[in-house]
Amino acid sequence: PAAMREWGRRQYDKGDYSSAFEYFTRAAELGDVEAHYKLACMYNYEHGVEKDMGKKICHLEEAIIGGHPAARYNLGVFEFQTGNSERAVKHWIIAASQGDDQSIKLLLKKFRRGIVSKDDLAAALRAHKAAVDATKSPQRDAGEEFFRNLGRKF
Repeated sequence: PAAMREWGRRQYDKGDYSSAFEYFTRAAELGDVEAHYKLACMYNYEHGVEKDMGKKICHLEEAIIGGHPAARYNLGVFEFQTGNSERAVKHWIIAASQGDDQSIKLLLKKFRRGIVSKDDLAAALRAHKAAVDATKSPQRDAGEEFFRNLGRKF
């Protein structure tokens, strides 16, 4: 499914939304979480498909089940826009605990407006830090350095 998703991404980047949709759909049927997220985005932005909030939410939920933090963030945005601020905050807290930076930024913003409690924000900040720290390793640092240097050679 990863290869199908990647091929779909390439088609999407070229503006061939119809082909991208087909590849993302195949990858999603095989359980690819990122493909579900890409399909949700296509339904949201009407790229190659008609806007369909039901299908968007369905694909976001599938991506969330697979642990996709950006999908959870976006479902939180949808919940907030439809008046479910409590559910939105819960989504953002969970996404933050998965290391999602956008969720932390939004939680800080909503805290300043009195929508998020101090305790919830503090817990989200601790969980976010733990998630980010868990991804740090010498191997990851070496890989990032390799790819930074690779770009300089071309």
